[in-house]
Amino acid sequence: MTYRPTVRGRRLARELRKLREEQRLTLQDVADRLAWSRATVSRLETGQTRPKPDDIAALLDLYGVPSPDRDALLTLAREAGRRGWWTAYADVFAGSYVALEDDAAEIRTWDPQLIHGLLQTQDYSRAVITAGRLLATREQIERRVDARKIRQAILDRTDAPRLHMIMDEGALRRPIGGHQVMAAQLDKLVKMGERSFVTVQVLPFSTMEHAGLDGRFTILSYSDPADPDIAYVEGTMGDVYVESSAEIAKHRDRFRRIEEAALTPEDSARLMSEAARSGM
Repeated sequence: MTYRPTVRGRRLARELRKLREEQRLTLQDVADRLAWSRATVSRLETGQTRPKPDDIAALLDLYGVPSPDRDALLTLAREAGRRGWWTAYADVFAGSYVALEDDAAEIRTWDPQLIHGLLQTQDYSRAVITAGRLLATREQIERRVDARKIRQAILDRTDAPRLHMIMDEGALRRPIGGHQVMAAQLDKLVKMGERSFVTVQVLPFSTMEHAGLDGRFTILSYSDPADPDIAYVEGTMGDVYVESSAEIAKHRDRFRRIEEAALTPEDSARLMSEAARSGM
């Protein structure tokens, strides 16, 4: 089963690389001293393999890490190695995104075409998955719909993340699944926008050129300062995770500009309600 690193897993990987570099050791140096392959050390430092506490303990011994730092890193290794609910849907979730989303304290997302997956109704999800995924069987479609429904439970937790979704007005006007399905979807958006931690905005057709023309993206932020923001861009040819501070800053600025150009949450709710009543 492919390992999908969580936020804790990525943090552990960064710490392991930092510790090795502080000791001025190369990947090969560490591999030789522990009788491991160079690839094994590299995969641990890049979060490509599930960390085993015994392996992490061996690295910490080599680097001479004392307690309490040692204890904290071993705890992090145990937490990073736990299997999340999404592992049961490894055939559905191909990348690390869901694992990273599950730990987020704030989710900011812009999409010019679709309602974000966390706020989709099942009928809307089914229509999107059927049209976009080109799956062979009804069972494959329903499995993805079920996985998306389980994923949405993040918004029902007591520690639910703040969600700020901005979409283009075009996402309201295209009747995905038919007018009835779309009306129910818009009603759900209005109701979800009433939650204190959910913000929904619409970028209207009246806005001309804007900062979101390059396409959709999501920014994930975390409560622990040790975990930097991650920008995520999903595409048919694969997913891109942006973590450099300069690129993250650009995505934050781009989102801020889109937010400023969009309707207020109150005006957005009115537009969504009107669209639902008028059949888009």
